Amino acid sequence: MSQQPASSSDGSSINTAPAQSRDIVLAFSGGLDTSFCVPYLQERGWSVHTVFADTGGVDADERAFIEKRAEELGVASHVTVDGGPAIWNGFVKPFVWAGEGYQGQYPLLVSDRYLIVDAALKRAAELGTNAIAHGCTGMGNDQVRFDLAIKAQGDYRIVAPIREIQKEHTQTRAYEQKYLEERGFGVRAKQMAYTINENLLGVTMSGGEIDRWEAPGEGARGWCAPRSAWPVEPLTVKLRFVAGEAVELDGKPLPGEQILAKLNTLFASYGVGRGVYTGDTVIGLKGRIVYEAPGLVALLTAHRALEEAVLSKQQNRFKPEVARKWAELVYEGFFHDPLKTDLEAFLASVQANVTGEVTLETRGGRVDAVAIASEHLLHSRNATYAQSADWGVEEAEGFIKLFGMSSTLYAQVNR
Repeated sequence: MSQQPASSSDGSSINTAPAQSRDIVLAFSGGLDTSFCVPYLQERGWSVHTVFADTGGVDADERAFIEKRAEELGVASHVTVDGGPAIWNGFVKPFVWAGEGYQGQYPLLVSDRYLIVDAALKRAAELGTNAIAHGCTGMGNDQVRFDLAIKAQGDYRIVAPIREIQKEHTQTRAYEQKYLEERGFGVRAKQMAYTINENLLGVTMSGGEIDRWEAPGEGARGWCAPRSAWPVEPLTVKLRFVAGEAVELDGKPLPGEQILAKLNTLFASYGVGRGVYTGDTVIGLKGRIVYEAPGLVALLTAHRALEEAVLSKQQNRFKPEVARKWAELVYEGFFHDPLKTDLEAFLASVQANVTGEVTLETRGGRVDAVAIASEHLLHSRNATYAQSADWGVEEAEGFIKLFGMSSTLYAQVNR
């Protein structure tokens, strides 16, 4: 029962809904939490309108399941939105420019949340309501991302059913399952073992033995093939970048979101981009997940290799500081903070000469940039590192003397 949303007259998500409106827009994925939210809200007098922002992590069968799930739950309306272009332009492009995962590892796979919020707010404007619901728990990071992204864009009423039931129930997932089953709604088996999130960026898995700090079981596997299934022949891929943005894959021009989707398929079969991450969450706890981001890891590897070859020494040294702060802001929910916009202006400026072609190769498990071609490559025609130089020995010795002057003087004075 999917329907296409009509565009608002001015494209704005500013909401002027009357306070008495009982329409509420629910960001919907068809999973346990958001499925529970539908009857919960309905029983409290809300007319529930679901929005699924397809950010590229589901196939046609799963997309159809989500729409059918919304229908069987009895929603007032359901809208499916193509979020691929938005997630590329709104997140992937600046993230690749930044080139840093959160705490040096995690590739921010949850950042589609911000695009989901945008889709929900657009639907709320169409319906003339200021009520937005989400299925985030009161224990995780996503609640912060959803709430701050909503608050940054207008005066909305936020309803979070999972947070509400956690005031009275400690085993919330078991309660949700029982609640749905008592009303005749089934729960898929994979939702009972793990919390699984998929989008164009990758897959994250938590729950079960992962939360118990044990080795992930075979059930905790998404796209990435196990070692036994890796192809024998190596995979070689060429990516072309213009001003830091991937525009061609193996010589074929493609929209960015299609490039990332193809990279996911190609590199997942070689097990690239899988990791177990433990880090500091927004709310202060340690979080542990299994993640798989084959395409994004390949894209980051290619971009970094090209960037390091064309940027100056000082640019390469300073940029990671900006990148780390950008990643922290996005991870912690400050997607609309003005500082993020300021940092992106710097990152965009740095990308001016990041144009060229990178050849990636994998034999399984990891990916390497094995060749780089660019007219902006900072290569001296008359000197090659550790091989040949266009300066004399005396010049080298003089440079070393002056470069190390401070340390040498310290040693002489204090020996």
